[in-house]
Formats: sequence, C-alpha cells, structure tokens
Amino acid sequence: MITAKALISDGQGQFTVKQIQVGDPSNGEVRVKIKASGICHTDWDSIQNWNKEFIVGHEGAGVVDAVGDDVKDLAVGDKVILNWAIPCGECFQCGEGNLHICEKHSPVCGCALEGHAHIDSSTLNNKGIERSFHLGTMCEYAVVKAQAVVKITSDIPYSSASIVGCGVMTGWGSVVNAADVQVGSSVAVIGCGGVGLNCIQAAKQSGATTIIAIDINAERLEQAKQYGATHGVIATSDDIDFIRVKQAVRELTYGRGADYAFECTAIPALGSAPLTLVRNAGTAVQVSGIEQRIDFDCELFEWDKKYINPLYGMCNPQRDFNKILSLYNNGQMKLDELVTKTYTLETIAEGFDDMLNGRIAKGVVILDDSE
Repeated sequence: MITAKALISDGQGQFTVKQIQVGDPSNGEVRVKIKASGICHTDWDSIQNWNKEFIVGHEGAGVVDAVGDDVKDLAVGDKVILNWAIPCGECFQCGEGNLHICEKHSPVCGCALEGHAHIDSSTLNNKGIERSFHLGTMCEYAVVKAQAVVKITSDIPYSSASIVGCGVMTGWGSVVNAADVQVGSSVAVIGCGGVGLNCIQAAKQSGATTIIAIDINAERLEQAKQYGATHGVIATSDDIDFIRVKQAVRELTYGRGADYAFECTAIPALGSAPLTLVRNAGTAVQVSGIEQRIDFDCELFEWDKKYINPLYGMCNPQRDFNKILSLYNNGQMKLDELVTKTYTLETIAEGFDDMLNGRIAKGVVILDDSE
C-alpha cells in the first residue's frame, strides 16, 4: 500500500487535494507512478456534474511501478501513456475494430462497468474511491488495467506525453481516422484551442492544401498558422448562423465550401456550424462532444453532406499513440509546443481558470518532475 496525493472532487463543483492509499495491482493490472496529467474541459465538466466523490483526471503519463499477474509486454520501469478508452479485445465492437467503444470497458458507452468512474484498490478514509474514466490521473499513483497503458518509445517529456491520451488523440484521430482527410483537400476548423490545433496539424500531415482556422481570437489564429493553417477567419458572436464565416470559407474554396469541417468548441449553438461550411457531399465532423439537445435545419444536410460525431478520434491506442509518437520523433507533430503552462495539484484552480478563459492551448499538472 502506497500513500499518494490526489485531487478529489465531490462532483458538485468542489475539489481539494487529499492523501489516499493506493494498493497493489491485481491480476491483469499495473500500478503507474503518474508523472504528469493533462487538464481537459471534461475534467471541469465532471467536477461540476458527476454528483459523486472521485479522483479527477483522465490524461496522463508516467512509469510502471508494479505489475500484477498475467500482464505481458509491460515491466516495472516502462514509460507509458494512459488511455481511458480501454479495449477488452473480445467484445463485438472490439472485433469490429472499434476499440474506443468497447462494450465491456468503455466508461462512456453504456458498458458493463457502470458510469464514468472506477473503483480500484485506492481508498480514502478506509473507503474505496472511484477514479475518473478508470484512470484518475491527477493522483501520484494509479492502478489500472494493463490495456489502459501504451508503452512510450520516445524521449518525449512526460508533460507532452500526458496530453496524447485525450486532447491530441481526439483532434488528430477525428481527421485521420474518422474523416480520412485526403491529399489536396480543403479543411475548415472551428475553434483553435488544444483539440482544434491537433485537427489542424493532422490535416497538414494528411496533405490538405487549404486549412482554414476559425476563432474569435486573432492571437489564436496566428498560433494556428504555426500548426499548419493556411488561412484564418475571425468569427464574431453576432454571426450566430455563421453567415459571414461561410462566405469567407467559400471565397477560399472556389465558391463551394470546404471538403471537411471540424467543430472543436463544445458550444451547443455551433453544433450545426460544420454543416454550414462544407460543400455538397462534404463531411462535417462534430469533434468536441456536445451532448446537449440542439435543433438542426435539415436544409444544412443538402446535398449528400455527411455529419459524424466520432468518439475520441476513433482511437486504437496501440496503433495511434505509436503513430503520433513517430510523427513527434520526426518533427512533424508539435506536442511540446502545445503545453502552454504547467501547474501542481495545489495550483490546479489556476489551471482550470486559464483553460476556461482561453489563455492556454493545453495545461498540464506536474506530479513528479524527476526523470
């Protein structure tokens, strides 16, 4: 049993740093010493709305500290990235290649493990405590299923590695896996935060030749160009139906509209915006995970337009994390640059405030800065 600091939320808007106890891994599990944990909008949403006590965090990287029985290909000392969409490899969806929506282990797809959290051997005040998305990465140690980690084959810093397991994967995978953006195509990206920037650099890697960044913040548009955007379009709050944005996009795409458009804002009012920006027979992608009920004008679907809402960039962790790390190793994937600012568990409130007010592309909590 190990004593560890963890960020604990009551799921009703409050959070605090507490000491918990973390046990040894059971059969098929590993214990990871968490080095860094990314800060995500989903963390903030869970703190506000889950209405239960849990350990916060679902983006993380660290070192395997202990290994349970029947764990293959992982050993103490291995550097790993954590993955919250944990595949079982045996269910119908895993057999279909949809590892990210595993019917047994997924924390968001109505699976057998009820809800968004997971109780392992961690205890607070002698009572088991749940971990966000089966991980709870804002904690010094986590016991997780072996399928929840991917070994790192790179000298990447833990801070940069930690964000691969959600924000990077969601944006990059939505372009590469879900939309399958083609060479020579045109792409519009609505929202240039962490997820949007990863859509942009994935579009560049896929060979898109016109990449249009759209945001209300001019500084973000300039930053987007560093990630591969060829053009920037300022959006305004009064252009609710994206009329002016649509016109600007059409002027950049031979009057047709973009081949692909990606919504990365999580703003319900913009749920239909990518449909507005794509050409006939184009593909609109709702990346940010809007869950509220919204109304659609069915004319936006004309003619032959496609609208998809992929989860987690249709992540296959072993395949995709290694692709992303290879691109990073070759200098084609900006990850270090995405980490705008780092925090500690004690200063996490500042991190959430920076994220919510758009001051950072990506924030990371450092739990252990030793190599």
